[in-house]
Amino acid sequence: MRKIFLALIITLFAMGLIVQASDLVIESKTQSYEEKENKIKFDGDVKVTIDDLKVVGDYADVSIDENQKPDTATFYDKPYAYEIKKNKKREVKANILKLSLITKVVKAQGDTQSIVFEGKTPIVVINADEQEYDTKTGIMTANGAVTILYKELETFSDKAKVKTDKNGDLKDIELIGNARIKQQGGNESFADKFLYNAGTKVLTAVGNTTSNALMDDGTKLILKSSRQELIQDKNIFNASGNVRVWYQDYYAVGPKITVYPNKEGKPNEIYFSGRSSITQGVRTIYADKIRMTMKPKDFHADGNTRTVIKNIGSGDNSGDSGIGLGL
Repeated sequence: MRKIFLALIITLFAMGLIVQASDLVIESKTQSYEEKENKIKFDGDVKVTIDDLKVVGDYADVSIDENQKPDTATFYDKPYAYEIKKNKKREVKANILKLSLITKVVKAQGDTQSIVFEGKTPIVVINADEQEYDTKTGIMTANGAVTILYKELETFSDKAKVKTDKNGDLKDIELIGNARIKQQGGNESFADKFLYNAGTKVLTAVGNTTSNALMDDGTKLILKSSRQELIQDKNIFNASGNVRVWYQDYYAVGPKITVYPNKEGKPNEIYFSGRSSITQGVRTIYADKIRMTMKPKDFHADGNTRTVIKNIGSGDNSGDSGIGLGL
């Protein structure tokens, strides 16, 4: 889970389509008004401009409210919305785009895709069944088969929710429902929910959490728990609630762990606090504290230690069984 959102948060959701109180300009080959439907219809090379936001499509209509004011602009047949500021371009594609001129909410429906470009290079790609951005609250919500791609990072979830402040800077991001974060190199994390707080720079995973870290020798370090937390500034990882750790022939269990990296940033030292155990083969050691290391592969148990070796002396001794003094 290391480095998961450090660079991503700088650019990811600064892509909100800000719609302030301003003029709405619509160009098209033909325009018509149907009183029965109370809509203005635009057909052929439709171009819409609101501040820096532009929408291009083949067909659109604008509904009129009871006060004869424009209510919602709807663009059909795979429209394309984009915004260009300095060297960055933000674009949204969907089957249908809806822009509320009253609530200032932008909705993209059907095979939606949002992309942030730096120059001509795409740096963030978001796909979902639906995406919605509320310019008043600064909340962007994506629903249905949500994927986010940023360089070597890829996330998957049923829903994603992002909140920004008035300046467009990220406050927090949630991945909700069957959430997964994947990195190049084989590292993956799974949880019911991921939450990233930009202020504290802490990434938290809650509910059925699993993290798989691929080590240099090709083996996997597997961590399962109720809750996991990455403190990004220090690259320290915490897990709590029925923590279980698998590494090669080690299997360790405890209520809480803290993981520290080596110089290369790989997890290398795991400290178990609270009554814990570590099993290797037929031997299990119980202790109040356990320190487990990957390089060198080792462990140290401290505090009320107890060792249990299973099935010792279980071979056939021609009548007598167990271990005694031979008396």
